[in-house]
Amino acid sequence: MRRGAAVVGALALSVAFDAGTGQRPAAGDSVIRGRVTLHQAPPDLMPRPNLSALGMPRHPEPTNRRRSVIYLETAPRAAFDARQDPRARMDQRNEAFVPHVLAIVAGTTVDFPNNDVTFHNVFSLSKAKAFDLGRYAAGRSKSVRFDQPGIVRVFCDIHSHMSAFILVFAHRHFAVTGEDGGYRLENVPPGTYTVVAWNEATAPESRTVVVPGGGEVEVDFSLGRR
Repeated sequence: MRRGAAVVGALALSVAFDAGTGQRPAAGDSVIRGRVTLHQAPPDLMPRPNLSALGMPRHPEPTNRRRSVIYLETAPRAAFDARQDPRARMDQRNEAFVPHVLAIVAGTTVDFPNNDVTFHNVFSLSKAKAFDLGRYAAGRSKSVRFDQPGIVRVFCDIHSHMSAFILVFAHRHFAVTGEDGGYRLENVPPGTYTVVAWNEATAPESRTVVVPGGGEVEVDFSLGRR
């Protein structure tokens, strides 16, 4: 995916950091907050006709493709402090991956439970993490550990309309936007940063921001403008 590939380098470069130490937020740490306006979200893919599913009730899960990921291109050193065994979850429900966009730190293990009424498969051909969990039935779960920063596109080989994104970061200064497009990056030490907004529908956009000590800075994005 060309738009996704364009930001992989930025994720990998985020291993660079400014001078600083300590695992706990300092008293002068600040918050970067704002809102992402997405002018046009990509449509959901239509399910491919499946003879085995004829006559079965279909209630596809609506996919929230409006969610974006906000992150610092270069993070302070404290953002790289190791924490034990981070874990996340990407569900398979109503023939959809939930959430559609997941942001994690490198080293996180993601569980992929099948909470549907049919078999599913989870696989990726992405450079950052290629894997294939095979097909497994409802009620089962499999997992993958993501060690390398980058963008991982996830699919199901049974249901061609199912897809999702996992963004893997080398640091912890990132956030997924809420239903209203709002976001918060907390515990940011004073300094000058490049804040990046990513969404699958558009090329990423960035802003340079100067963060003072002990306050809040507002940074808004408008993606997909024509």
